[in-house]
Amino acid sequence: MRIGKQDNAVTSICTSDATSITVRGLDLCSEVIGHVDFTSYFWLLVTGAMPSPPQKALADAVLCAIAEHGLVPSVVATRMTYAAAPEAFHGAVAAGLLGCGSVVLGSAEVAGRFYAQVVAEGGDPAAAATAAVKALRAEKKAIPGFGHPQHSSGDPRAHRLLALAKEQGMEGPHIAMLRTIEAVLPEAIGRSLPINVNGAIPAVMLDAGFPLAALKGISLLARTASLIAHLQEETERPIGFIMSGAAAERIGFDDGE
Repeated sequence: MRIGKQDNAVTSICTSDATSITVRGLDLCSEVIGHVDFTSYFWLLVTGAMPSPPQKALADAVLCAIAEHGLVPSVVATRMTYAAAPEAFHGAVAAGLLGCGSVVLGSAEVAGRFYAQVVAEGGDPAAAATAAVKALRAEKKAIPGFGHPQHSSGDPRAHRLLALAKEQGMEGPHIAMLRTIEAVLPEAIGRSLPINVNGAIPAVMLDAGFPLAALKGISLLARTASLIAHLQEETERPIGFIMSGAAAERIGFDDGE
């Protein structure tokens, strides 16, 4: 039984023979290894083209911005998994990445799809932004990319990324829409909200030409580096079971009635 499309059975990413490996049209050993930095290689793998200097600068900045932010849920899951199964380093990394969703870590993708949709509607930007925000509120949904429980006066990572996009001459319709949404929030919902890093990331990356469908990959790649760091620390100064014990002490019990 055939499921899904059966045509176009090809890949353009990699091929190899007895003497060479070719990735996106480049010889891996003679043209990539020792010649291309990892951020540029990541961009090449995803898009099929080498990034321009501004694109590379923004991708570098975004990967640094989202990699680490303390004992967030993905890190807690990873360290506690490793504490319980120290033989499964890869499983501990996977445990952290599996929680990349619409609330934490994967929310940049949600925000990016929202901004792209509002931009595509055209017309007056302020009117489109206001209508989109009010539609979300009517469904009791959060405004993607806005608000932060700790950085209530503004996410410093978002400020830096947006400033860097301006410095690199890469401001476009998505950053403009992000700013427009920020401006209409007081009237649309009755209060202002700061742009958070998961609002800045998609706006910056989309204006830099990174594909919308691959946005979540940015967060996954960056956070993987951080999870490896936390696992290395867990081998030297373990806190996985300490966190587990703290959860047991903090969470009460009732009989469900």
